[in-house]
Amino acid sequence: MLRMFVRETDRLVLRENLPETLAEAVNPVIWYDLLNPTPDEARQVEVALGLSVPTRDEMEEIELSARLYQENGANFMTLTALIVTDGGEPGKTPITFILKDKVLVTVRYAVARPFDLFVARARHAGNGQIYSSGEPIMLGLIEALTDRLADILERVGNEIDVISRSVFRGQSSSAQKKTNDLQSLIEQLGQKGDFLGGVRESMVSISRLVTYHGALEGPGRKPTKESRQMVKLLQRDAVSLGDHATFLSGKVNFLLDATLGLINLEQNQIIKIFTVASVVFLPPTLVASVYGMNFEAMPELQWHLGYPWAVLLMIASAALPFYFFKRRGWL
Repeated sequence: MLRMFVRETDRLVLRENLPETLAEAVNPVIWYDLLNPTPDEARQVEVALGLSVPTRDEMEEIELSARLYQENGANFMTLTALIVTDGGEPGKTPITFILKDKVLVTVRYAVARPFDLFVARARHAGNGQIYSSGEPIMLGLIEALTDRLADILERVGNEIDVISRSVFRGQSSSAQKKTNDLQSLIEQLGQKGDFLGGVRESMVSISRLVTYHGALEGPGRKPTKESRQMVKLLQRDAVSLGDHATFLSGKVNFLLDATLGLINLEQNQIIKIFTVASVVFLPPTLVASVYGMNFEAMPELQWHLGYPWAVLLMIASAALPFYFFKRRGWL
């Protein structure tokens, strides 16, 4: 899908109809948004602007030279954005920003909610922004992506706090139920770790892109005061959100270790119970074995109180170890 936006005073307007040749619309159009573009749509933009639109495979290259470069008078900048699927699972998708003169081209292969929010805001007059070229649009889109990541971090942080209370304040009386609850918490912590990993990768990618864009130099490039301020703000946001994501990742690792430790404690408690039971019943078994022998020269065999004596001896031999373990605090 190809969407073209033109500027009208202080807002962006979507151009509904595609002209016969995109070259006729180069001047008024300041933003081309390619979403899952067809080869024909990509070719039309390439002919109109005299550049080469990168393919999806090229956008997914991880080396820096394939993500941030200049070609034919255009600046190509690709970042990795975190998206949330319909099932609530985190996903990553590359987004490429192409700046040539005053025109912006965005190439993406997934629906990104920040793009829709930015378009909805930019299409209303009086939003305080003046979209004189593609650069403020690109910075506005990156700001929307950063705001989205900040919202995800805030939500994940709150959910981690809930998990923390569940880990350290579990009141389940059933050992099996408590173990199952802890195993469920491990799965939840794994999901939060995936989210945080995606956020950190995305923030690093945004930071590299903004730093590269801020350092660009060339003929005719004279960034406005507002653009320089926006670049500095995005750099600070990327650093602070990256630090916060690192903190939350450390908290997730701590909770994961604590949860595994609690599971081990529960399992050790069960093993301890079986061990104590075997030790407690070992002396009575020995007594029963002794008096179960069929030797004629055993005085207790002819004793009328022999049976009660054996029973009392077995009870005493079981009670003494139990009392000893209780006094030592092993039970």
